Amino acid sequence: MPGGGRCPDCGSTELVEDSHYSQSQLVCSDCGCVVTEGVLTTTFSDEGNLREVTYSRSTGENEQVSRSQQRGLRRVRDLCRVLQLPPTFEDTAVAYYQQAYRHSGIRAARLQKKEVLVGCCVLITCRQHNWPLTMGTICSLLYADLDVFSGTYMQIVKLLGLDVPSLCLAELVKTYCSSFKLFQASPSVPAKYVEDKEKMLSRTLQLVELANETWLVTGRHPLPVITAATFLAWQSLQPSHRLTCSLARFCKLANVDLPHPASSRLQELLAVLLRMAEQLAWLQVLKLDKRSVVKHIGDLLQHRHTLVRTAFRDGTAEMETQEKQLQGRGQGEEVGNSSLGLPQGKRPASPALLLPPCMLKPPKRICPTPTVSTVTGDENISDSEIEQYLRTPQEVRDFQRAQAAGQATTSVPNPP
Repeated sequence: MPGGGRCPDCGSTELVEDSHYSQSQLVCSDCGCVVTEGVLTTTFSDEGNLREVTYSRSTGENEQVSRSQQRGLRRVRDLCRVLQLPPTFEDTAVAYYQQAYRHSGIRAARLQKKEVLVGCCVLITCRQHNWPLTMGTICSLLYADLDVFSGTYMQIVKLLGLDVPSLCLAELVKTYCSSFKLFQASPSVPAKYVEDKEKMLSRTLQLVELANETWLVTGRHPLPVITAATFLAWQSLQPSHRLTCSLARFCKLANVDLPHPASSRLQELLAVLLRMAEQLAWLQVLKLDKRSVVKHIGDLLQHRHTLVRTAFRDGTAEMETQEKQLQGRGQGEEVGNSSLGLPQGKRPASPALLLPPCMLKPPKRICPTPTVSTVTGDENISDSEIEQYLRTPQEVRDFQRAQAAGQATTSVPNPP
């Protein structure tokens, strides 16, 4: 039967009476917390003196779980409720925390790592259930350092032998963009900068997919790419009012951090859009630049697949033509390049959409200067070096006899 009062852990009013070892007690039906314990007597002297002993004290139940572990389990449950996760997620996260705590390395870890462990177990559970949750969200809730969190996360995954799928890029876009403060007017956000969430999210997803198709996401951290795509989507929806807004001011209005490589990702995305605009005849006459092409992002995304395929096909045909010209002349690479107007020693540049940026602009590596060998074969070889080449016992004996003969020769004095 429901009892009165509230649960001290979760605040629920669903308290029921339970009979445990013939002792009545109130238990929270939501979280299982024992609100009021029954009393037990453990010895005849306690019974004679009418001393009541609680169940936990009589059995030592709390001694099996350390105070640090109890605190961690409560924080796991609290974090799941703050994130409004399903009850099954909470049970799984608690089970992972208990498994990780059995390892001596985790029990002996510092308090900072134990606090991070709470978020790691919750994040692993969400990833396994394909629940959109980022590592940055957990770190902001726990006030945790991102480097410490990521290191602990990888350690727990390896320690428990878990199979954790990576977060889908589309789900990451939805989760990240939902935290932007641009979807309702406020004193810090003027009305002309407020945008509809669904429109902005839809266009951002299309731009991120375009970046993925043109090698801009491969091998990169996704957040700078998403930030640049969100900024372009936001600008293109009302370009007349927003083209003057910079990326740094946009992030300040949205109340998000500006990732350092986001400016580079923005320039790469604009270069891809300009390449696509070259495939449309009615945009060629406008002579677009990186600023004016933002006005036509909607049209470019509408025909995205066709324009990308055309750019790939034209680039491939261009490369094949250049290769045929080089092979047809038969005068070496230098002659072929000079006939194409290229400096000698360099091959024609590949189209921008065919290769990842790391291959279009490879990092400069300083090759060590090769040392010229001056070995002639007449150099003296020391005894220690000779011993490295001895293989059979006979070779060792011959070498020892030669050494003894040499020493005897040097010990005989010269005749007067």
